[in-house]
Amino acid sequence: MAHILLIDDFDLIRSLLRDTLEFAGHTVIEARNGGDGLALFRRAGADLVITDIVMPDKDGIDVVRALREQVPPVNIIAISGAGGSAEDYLDLAYRMGAVKVLLKPFTTAALIAAVNELLPGAGI
Repeated sequence: MAHILLIDDFDLIRSLLRDTLEFAGHTVIEARNGGDGLALFRRAGADLVITDIVMPDKDGIDVVRALREQVPPVNIIAISGAGGSAEDYLDLAYRMGAVKVLLKPFTTAALIAAVNELLPGAGI
């Protein structure tokens, strides 16, 4: 299974997503903001990164931009539910290099489907 870096500033959302991903058999490491997430990625690496967009100390757009410079590049799923502008943020994240985007709230099935699509052989 995959080693996934999950970056979101809301503890409850991180907890719910971590539980879902771990139930699907993945190992999850977590960060509360983009700065911590990028530092953790540099130390631990990941097969996949799931990042929120609107966060303090480096937002998700900064995370996507920085991760696109990695060699080899990592797959990124951007998530956001930041009010009426969430779709605009997700569109920008996609244009910056996120491979998939999910608008909050999304179902656990949608999350697992996106992960499985980006990590062949990861399905449960």
